[in-house]
Amino acid sequence: MKVLGIVGSKRKKGNTAYLVQQALNEIESKDVETQIIYLGDYNMSGCTGCEGCKDTFKCVVMDDMQKIYPLIRNADAIILGSPTYFYNITADVKSFIERLYCFQIFAENDRSVWSSVNEVLGGKYAVVIAICEQNNEADMGFTAEAMKLPLEGLGYRVLSTVKILNMFKKGEVQEHLEVLEQVKTAAQKLERTFRLRKKTEEKLKAYLD
Repeated sequence: MKVLGIVGSKRKKGNTAYLVQQALNEIESKDVETQIIYLGDYNMSGCTGCEGCKDTFKCVVMDDMQKIYPLIRNADAIILGSPTYFYNITADVKSFIERLYCFQIFAENDRSVWSSVNEVLGGKYAVVIAICEQNNEADMGFTAEAMKLPLEGLGYRVLSTVKILNMFKKGEVQEHLEVLEQVKTAAQKLERTFRLRKKTEEKLKAYLD
């Protein structure tokens, strides 16, 4: 199993990065291959709406997102984290999600009929982590949903949506065991779900053969 952690915060040692890494650490010990990337390291724009990907499912915009596409394609699951900026995800996460548009599939004459490359290939998994400095969940706005809903449309089964409130100072989450437990629980569920899938695939293969 390959899991890609994606950090949507510019702060490489901030709370978002720490939680995504903790999630990866939780499953890495179970013979799962993991990798973490920081979107702030990549120079990329949002989707231009050019439809150049319509027939090939490959984006034609030549920027650093091209370095991320192979990682996305090869990962069985992703763990995507973003802090809350003005009731929403960061600009980096927004651009990243927009550029996944190339994995969408639409019927030629009816765009209400659609699917995704991931869905056609059997589906993938995701965990979403959203962080907000305020105490009230309403102040998180659309952050969690702005990650969860597009990923579901892209053929990811979002197994857990972790919402963390009242966290702002660097490293603050490390002092809250209940927060770390939420993230670890989400990671464990991801790992167990994937193993259930593999076990069932083997049983089905034996049964069908």
